[in-house]
Amino acid sequence: MQPLTLQNVTKVYGNTTAVDNINIEVGRGEIYALLGANGAGKTTTMRMVLGLINPDSGRIYYEGKDYSQDLTRILGYLPEERGLYPKVRVCDQILYLAQLKGMKKKDADHNLKEWLEKFSVPEYYNKKIEELSKGNQQKIQFIAAIIHKPRILVLDEAFSGLDPVNVELLKETVKQLRDEGASIVFSTHRMEHVEELCRNVCILHKSKTVLTGNLKEIKNSFPKERIMLSTSEEVSGLGDIDGIHKVIPHESGYELFMTNPNAAGKVLQEAMKQSTVQRFEIMEPTLNEIFIKAVGGERHE
Repeated sequence: MQPLTLQNVTKVYGNTTAVDNINIEVGRGEIYALLGANGAGKTTTMRMVLGLINPDSGRIYYEGKDYSQDLTRILGYLPEERGLYPKVRVCDQILYLAQLKGMKKKDADHNLKEWLEKFSVPEYYNKKIEELSKGNQQKIQFIAAIIHKPRILVLDEAFSGLDPVNVELLKETVKQLRDEGASIVFSTHRMEHVEELCRNVCILHKSKTVLTGNLKEIKNSFPKERIMLSTSEEVSGLGDIDGIHKVIPHESGYELFMTNPNAAGKVLQEAMKQSTVQRFEIMEPTLNEIFIKAVGGERHE
């Protein structure tokens, strides 16, 4: 029994189908990526998971059960649009939200202080939200989503507005929550974060699922079309090799795009004739490249 299962879930608004027959299973201790361009159906799916709206058909199961108000205690949500009150103190706001999730005030206060220490901002306990930078407001919103230790967590653009140091801090925190058994639905525009964090992925396009499954298996099903080449000296004639349709020079070497995998060996032979090869790597497709192919060339924006 998976912690979160969506079976043939559909949502329709008037003449518009927002989500069309989506199927998802999120395991315990898993970060599951939900991807799609704006309008693809991600937000509607997340709202149905959270019980904010009901599907018109299909079922959503939480640890094998249908949705009920009691499940709010095991659900956590970090929305893309931040919703904290700017003129209310951090402690008042977070403790109130935690109590709505069924926590005792004393326990919530203990957890809040622990998280503020972990994020190196204990002094924010009595500060108003409006007194914090955008990045630190994001940290507080993140704490609000996880303070009650949810078993099912929905993260929508969790790292937006953060500098690289704080992105790494929150990524490590998300991994920690995963390792402690949380089931996490993760939506983002940053494909590199998905590749680092997620085991399975569902790509939506215009309400329909266009690609779903294990990320490694999906990558293996797509052809390898790029070569990264670094040499000690300049190499000429790479674009004339049969099966190579594009060569992009870089400071460190060349990026080559091939239409025929047999071209890779010819590239290596030619490079070795003219120079010392420092790097030769046939690259697996990136998730961004797969996404663009899956949605018919429409970029993820």
